[in-house]
Amino acid sequence: MGTVISADGTTIGFSRVGDGPAVVLVDGACCFRGGGPMPAVAQALTGYTAYTYDRRGRGESTDRGPYAIEREVEDLAAVVEAAGGTAFAHGFSSGAVLALHAAAAGVPLRALALLEPPLSFEEPTGPDPRDEIDALVAAGRRGDAVIRFQVACGIPEEFTAGIRESPGWPALEAMAHTTSYDLTITGTVPDLASVTAPTLVLDSEGSDERLRGWADGVAGHLPNARRRTLAGDWHGVAPDVLAAALAEHFR
Repeated sequence: MGTVISADGTTIGFSRVGDGPAVVLVDGACCFRGGGPMPAVAQALTGYTAYTYDRRGRGESTDRGPYAIEREVEDLAAVVEAAGGTAFAHGFSSGAVLALHAAAAGVPLRALALLEPPLSFEEPTGPDPRDEIDALVAAGRRGDAVIRFQVACGIPEEFTAGIRESPGWPALEAMAHTTSYDLTITGTVPDLASVTAPTLVLDSEGSDERLRGWADGVAGHLPNARRRTLAGDWHGVAPDVLAAALAEHFR
């Protein structure tokens, strides 16, 4: 475990396991090293040095405003620098879109693997859920902000039932303000034409058509992309299955 200092002075906590070429794993919304899929993926990714990190405002990483996607790109760049100056990258969900923003900004990423990036190329309609989320957080209703984010993302009710009573609920409340960050990232289309690194765009066979359509759309806009579906559940793939696909792609 260690820390790096991002360009704006934010402290970013990270962990490293394994031996081999560097792979940085970029978490999605409401995930961090203490609660999310990436530590298990890192353990399963043999033949590589896997770096997991807490995105700003989560876990052991600090935060400072005002928020901008560029700040999170700088955070990722700082982890890549700590990994030796260049790395492969795998991103999940909003973390996949963040990895695309980083690649488009020139962060030295040798290749990308993206699991179900929720990036739409259609104009948004209706009120911006970030306004309500920010207002709820400001009012101290962090739990309600988490639920509002989940509704905005269209997460099926069976995945959120009883979540307030789950052991991970306090951590979710602590990260509530960062859900607005994720919506900013996924609501902003990066310059995909500039992302020339070999990119594997993945989805799970258990996911719905919306997630599959987003993956198809991202792959179709990238100049050097491959598309693949893995065995898995809704918006998730088992760590060993995912790690095998990553290792094959990065080789």
